[in-house]
Amino acid sequence: MTGPIPKPWIAAIHAYVPGRSTAAGGRPLVKLSANENPLGTSRRAIEALEAMPDARNLYPDPDSGDLRRTIATACDLEPENIVCGTGSGELLGLAAQGYAGPGDEILYVRYGFSLYDIVARRCGAVPVEAPDRDYGTEIDALLAAVTERTRVMFLANPNNPTGTLSSAAEIARLHAALPPSVLLVLDHAYAEYLSGEEQDGGLELARTARNVLVTRTFSKIFGLAGERVGWATGHPDIIATLNRIRGPFNIGSGAQTMAAAAMQDVEFVENSRAHNRRWRAWLSEEIAALGNHGLRAVPSHANFLLVLFEGEKSAAGAQEALAEAGYAVRHLPGQGLPHALRITIGSEADNRAVVAALRGYLSA
Repeated sequence: MTGPIPKPWIAAIHAYVPGRSTAAGGRPLVKLSANENPLGTSRRAIEALEAMPDARNLYPDPDSGDLRRTIATACDLEPENIVCGTGSGELLGLAAQGYAGPGDEILYVRYGFSLYDIVARRCGAVPVEAPDRDYGTEIDALLAAVTERTRVMFLANPNNPTGTLSSAAEIARLHAALPPSVLLVLDHAYAEYLSGEEQDGGLELARTARNVLVTRTFSKIFGLAGERVGWATGHPDIIATLNRIRGPFNIGSGAQTMAAAAMQDVEFVENSRAHNRRWRAWLSEEIAALGNHGLRAVPSHANFLLVLFEGEKSAAGAQEALAEAGYAVRHLPGQGLPHALRITIGSEADNRAVVAALRGYLSA
């Protein structure tokens, strides 16, 4: 006798693999594999949690009302056009589930976020990859891959794991050429690391278009990865669809409170952005100086670098050397990048130690 048999599209899913945090044998490593904030968490968010009344026996606000109003004020949006989720990952899954199913296609760029393949398969849709342009998004290739079966297009901007950025003009051109029946999901997990002139216009599109959803997260610059809070905005019809299928009481009371406080801590966000910009530039220069060993960093607009090993030394070997030095970074063979490491921008000491370990490996 056999037990229950999963749907074939579920059986085809390769489960999401999180960033490594330990070496072989369980030795803990400094974690530069998950793009977390090296400055920690906003003090205002921690104090807000500590000031909460002791009411853990009560369910949280099912609609995250205070948090949605705080986001709306900060981003010049309407609260009713915002939905919150357990990280932006839940919201990406809801977008796929709400608008695609068996026989439909979900489109994204090669070297896009690995979760896109998972959420496409989870609802029975066919994941489709469009060719890249030197590890970045190629707008014309995405448009050429649209068919009558395309229902959702995911585009991370800045992109993960490459760090590349599509301009506001490119995003506007992409949206203008898409059929109105295709939902364009702009994944803005790293958008807070951008300067004002680098913004891609996604929030304005989400305000005015009927087929655009923007997702954001508190896991990166806000330093709340452990609380799992994300949000999305779009046309009221899209938000209503996501609210129909999201989990009830999906964000805990403490997480809602911390996220609202973190959103208002402008100083912490600005310090995090400045730290990232300074040390990303420094790390990029150090990698460029190792170019004679075959190393190249893809120009990044996020809080990480994708480092390509195009010479005799391998990314897998560098990962092990960094682990020996006490650091976990992300090796990406499962995403077609066996020759690359994604390295989160860390503290000054960690950034310097990573470069020293890479130099040691390359010269060994």
